[in-house]
Amino acid sequence: LLEILAIPYTGPGVDACRRCMDKPAAKQALSDAGVPTPDWVSFNQTAFSELGAADALDDIEAVLGFPLVIKPARGGSALGVRFAASREDVPQALLAAFSYDDQVVFERHVDGRELAVAVLDGQALPAVEIRPTEEDRYSYEARYEIGRTEFDCPAHLDAEETAAVEAVAAGAWGTLRCEGFARVDLMLDAAGPHVLEVNSVPGLTDTSLFPMAAEAAGLEFEALVERVVELAARRNAVAPG
Repeated sequence: LLEILAIPYTGPGVDACRRCMDKPAAKQALSDAGVPTPDWVSFNQTAFSELGAADALDDIEAVLGFPLVIKPARGGSALGVRFAASREDVPQALLAAFSYDDQVVFERHVDGRELAVAVLDGQALPAVEIRPTEEDRYSYEARYEIGRTEFDCPAHLDAEETAAVEAVAAGAWGTLRCEGFARVDLMLDAAGPHVLEVNSVPGLTDTSLFPMAAEAAGLEFEALVERVVELAARRNAVAPG
């Protein structure tokens, strides 16, 4: 609607936001473009029921193994995301995921460092490493309750790791056709970085990662907001019609 009315808005465009929000579609696009992302399979609730849970789990285990990450196909803030160390954990994880969406993603768990790379107008800002202080990993509560998660910004990466992380983040940004600003969430293990998802509407709260990365790059919050607004106005000025 904003585009029809020629009203500028911040962040990626409609198509990019749609791709980023739909995890199976985003992961397929990333995989097709050669951007590393953890192996996955996706089912809707009806298909999972019709295939039979036991048979479906046999196939999933054969392809992905355990542990797994089970998450809603759409959404954010870690809502409905659960770790399944074994088959016994799957029913409860599915219950959580299906409470937020009728389609879920089973994703191979990457045992590595969790990083977030803020990208502003195509340029990667210093990476943030996310280190939960409790066993619930990076849950909704860990994200939004101050003190539940520790952050290192800039993340302690060597030159080779930094180059690899920034290249993969830029690849994800370009593949999903982002504009303005977005955040690329990834895992880093011995094989390199693996993109989990791209957040086209990154948070701007006291515990949010984008302002933290911008500050590490020397960009105070007010200047960051001004830059984001400038990018939106620039895009609108050159848009057809």
